[in-house]
Amino acid sequence: MTDTILANATLVLPNEVINGSLAIKDGVITAIDQGNAVPANAIDCDGDLLLPGLIELHTDNLERHIEPRPKVNWPHASAIIAHDAELASVGITTVFDALRVGSVTSNKKTNYGEYARHLADEILDLRAKGALRISHFLHLRAEVCSETLIAELAKFGPDDRIGIVSLMDHTPGQRQFRDLSQLRAYVCGKHGLSDLEFESHVAEQRALSDQLGAVHEAAAVAEARRFGAVLASHDDTTAEQVAVSAQHGAHFAEFPTTLEAATACHAQGIKVMMGAPNLIRGGSHSGNVAASRLAEADLLDIVSSDYVPSALLSSALLLGDLWGDVARGVRTVTQAPAAAVGLFDRGHLDIGARGDVIRVARIAGVAALRGTWVQGKRVG
Repeated sequence: MTDTILANATLVLPNEVINGSLAIKDGVITAIDQGNAVPANAIDCDGDLLLPGLIELHTDNLERHIEPRPKVNWPHASAIIAHDAELASVGITTVFDALRVGSVTSNKKTNYGEYARHLADEILDLRAKGALRISHFLHLRAEVCSETLIAELAKFGPDDRIGIVSLMDHTPGQRQFRDLSQLRAYVCGKHGLSDLEFESHVAEQRALSDQLGAVHEAAAVAEARRFGAVLASHDDTTAEQVAVSAQHGAHFAEFPTTLEAATACHAQGIKVMMGAPNLIRGGSHSGNVAASRLAEADLLDIVSSDYVPSALLSSALLLGDLWGDVARGVRTVTQAPAAAVGLFDRGHLDIGARGDVIRVARIAGVAALRGTWVQGKRVG
C-alpha cells in the first residue's frame, strides 16, 4: 500500500494530546512524531484533530436505508453500500451491523418476520467483493420475546463474523417498556392499534414471554458461545437483572435504563454503553436515565450512535469537554468499544495499530469531519 503521512495535526493518543505527525504503511501505523513540520509528501492537517477511526457496536442505521419509508423495501445491495458510505462519511471505520433474530408472525397487525440470515449473506458477499469501504461485523439482537428465535439462530455459525449477541427482551411492563404509556405511544403510532387491540397485544406478548422467554434467553447465551461472540445485555433496569446478565457472562450493557442498573454493572465488572442521541439531546427520548448523568457519575464507558451515525463523533467531543479530557472522551467511541469486543488491533493511535484514522476540525464547537482513512486508504 502507498504510504500515508498526516502532518501538522493535533493527535489524540490513548492518554494524551500532542502536536505532530502520523505515518501509515501497509495498512498499519508505522510512526508517530512530535512537531509541526510538514514533509513534502505529507498531507498538511492545519492543526486539525487526528483520532482513531470510530468503532460502532450497535446501530439501527442499515434498517433506515432498507426501509426508507414504511412498507418500502429498498434494494438491499444499494442500501448496504449507502449505509457503509454514510458511516465512512462520519468517521466510523468499524461497525457491528445490528440485525434482529427472533420473529412474531401470529399477530396480523404487529407481526414482524425473519430477515437476518438473508441480509447477513448480502453484507458478507459485498464485503468479499470489496464493495464496502469500512470493516463490517455482525451484531445479532436476540429477541427472547418472540416465536422463532432458536430456529433463526441455528442458521448462523462461527464463520459469519458475528462479534456480538445481545439479549433483547421487549416484554411489556419491564426494561425499556416498563412504562406502558411509552409502549402504547410507540406501538399504536406505528401500527394504528385501538385501545382494545393494544391491550390484546400486551397480553399476547406477556404470554409469549412466559412460555418461551427463559428458554430463548438460555439458547441465545449458548449460541453466543458457539459463534465465539461477545454477549451483551440490553436495557437492564434493576440490580437483579444485572446480576443475571453477569451470570450469563455479559461483557457490556447496552443502554441500562436506570442509575441503579449502571451502578450494578460497574460493581459486576460490566462496561456501560449509552446512546449518543441521549447524550446530545440531554436525555432519553423514552424517559430512561440520561447518559450525561452516568457520565457525571463516572459510570459511562462506551458510546453508540444508536440511530444517528453522526452523533458518535459529536458525543466524544462533548464528553471530552464535560470531563476536561479530550483523550478520555475519544476513548468511549474508539478504544473502549474495540476492547469490549476483543479488537485490540484498532481504536487507538499507536505504532503497529491498524491505520484507521480520521481528521476532524472543530468549527463553532461542531465536529466537522475532513477525512477518513481505513488501513491507510482514504475512504471518506
